[in-house]
Amino acid sequence: MEDKIIMEYIDRVYTEIPFYGVPRMTREVNERLENELKEGRETGVILPINHKRIYRLMQIIGIQALRPKRNLSMPDKNHRIYPYLLKDLRITHPNHVWSIDITYIKIKGDWMYLTAIIDWYSRFVLSWELSDTMETAFCIEALQKALTIGTPDIHNSDQGAQMTAEAYLSILESNPNIRISMDAKGRCFDNIFIERFWRSLKYEDVYIKEYQSPRDARNSITAYIEFYNYRRFHQSLNYKKPAEIYFGREKN
Repeated sequence: MEDKIIMEYIDRVYTEIPFYGVPRMTREVNERLENELKEGRETGVILPINHKRIYRLMQIIGIQALRPKRNLSMPDKNHRIYPYLLKDLRITHPNHVWSIDITYIKIKGDWMYLTAIIDWYSRFVLSWELSDTMETAFCIEALQKALTIGTPDIHNSDQGAQMTAEAYLSILESNPNIRISMDAKGRCFDNIFIERFWRSLKYEDVYIKEYQSPRDARNSITAYIEFYNYRRFHQSLNYKKPAEIYFGREKN
């Protein structure tokens, strides 16, 4: 139980400060837990937590030490590698670039896995799926749902096992209009827009509500993404909403 509590604090710190490696993460987590005790809130964690334990838990939660990148599963050594196509690319229209990623979602006493596909130009979340396993199927389901809405010029992902699986890549490769792009290893900001979405989701919903069950998580995430796409004003979009941009403009 202690480990799960510590992992929750690691997740919060990483969402807020994704460039922290093991030494800083260790100090930050210990400081936050110490502050909880000073304010009279019992955490159930015996302090101090040493760096070896933080390192082990960072690996479990999927954060690489020193180079913070969620590494929720390792790719097959023989998987096909595609070049990163987004460097210095000017994103000019909806469906120009999509990206997919996976994050952990804390529920009472456990964790689940959330994948989402986002349109870079509009920040519109095209699809998402929640799973209690890391099988490739939930990523495939998200991709198939997104493709019923539109088709990207470029699909970008990391080199994790789900997005390099034959079953996933074959869907993209079957469409000659889709170019496949993959992040360089150890790069945490190649998928910057979906990283920002994770931060918004966690601070505006996950951490506030503390999901009690998978059903609770699913219902709350459904409502939040509906809000995020259709009602939330985005400063980076000149205070427009993602749906306005995604559905309201023609391709240049």
